[in-house]
Amino acid sequence: MEAESDDNLASQVEEIEALSAIYGDEWCVVDEVSRVYCIQVTDGEEKQQWALCLQVILPTDYPRLSPPIYELKQNIGEPVLFLWVERVREFLLEKGERDQSGPSGSAKKSCEEEDAEETVTVVISPASSDSDLSPAQDEELPPIHHGEPVTDKRSTFQAHLAPVVSVRQVKLVQGKLMENKKIANATHNIMAYRIFCEDRNSFIQDCDDDGETAAGGRMLHIMEILDVRNVLVIVSRWYGGIHLGPDRFKHINNCTRNILDTCGYLEAKDDGASKGKKTKSKKSK
Repeated sequence: MEAESDDNLASQVEEIEALSAIYGDEWCVVDEVSRVYCIQVTDGEEKQQWALCLQVILPTDYPRLSPPIYELKQNIGEPVLFLWVERVREFLLEKGERDQSGPSGSAKKSCEEEDAEETVTVVISPASSDSDLSPAQDEELPPIHHGEPVTDKRSTFQAHLAPVVSVRQVKLVQGKLMENKKIANATHNIMAYRIFCEDRNSFIQDCDDDGETAAGGRMLHIMEILDVRNVLVIVSRWYGGIHLGPDRFKHINNCTRNILDTCGYLEAKDDGASKGKKTKSKKSK
């Protein structure tokens, strides 16, 4: 029973860290002891037409046994119950379709036959074999983007991002980054990637902590929540000799989200969502 309670608490901490990194200033801790939190949701415009406050309470046995308790407030001055019901209906229908087509976690199946024979777990290491990186495999090295470094108590964090469509490209990017002595000598190179296979309607996705326990899984969790695809993110950490405690995960998460935002992955997702809303609005008329 105690082990189950610890698992619930660990899941809650991981989810809260991810949400805090994703929503930034819109995320608010109301009462940490009682696990009460609030998320401000707006339309994203400078002159906001509407705003919504989602306040949640996490029971001690969430998420394994109990759902979160929530209160929703919206200050748009018009009836909203119908809109809420329809949004929930849309979510449940989409979830049902995803469940029928198989969980995204089964995405460790590859898009291509050649990838299917490879181990999905990729360890960041300068020792990538020549056969993995051979140009004869007709894989091009994708462009690599580097985020702004963040320093805290002499520890420095920097994210690197590349668009990828195969596991082989993931290895190519890793190998290229390891040619940089500074990156190769980082204390940790934490990695997560997600690749969407349209023909199978599933994902290849994996992560690696590179010695920073659970950090890769948290990065992948953020990428799943943001629903980004065909992208690899690596966060390098150079340890400065002073322990950061949980703050190290905050920096890793923030670096992940910031480089996804800078490279347009969040903007593309928001544009798609906006188009969907407009289409829905016209249809309802």
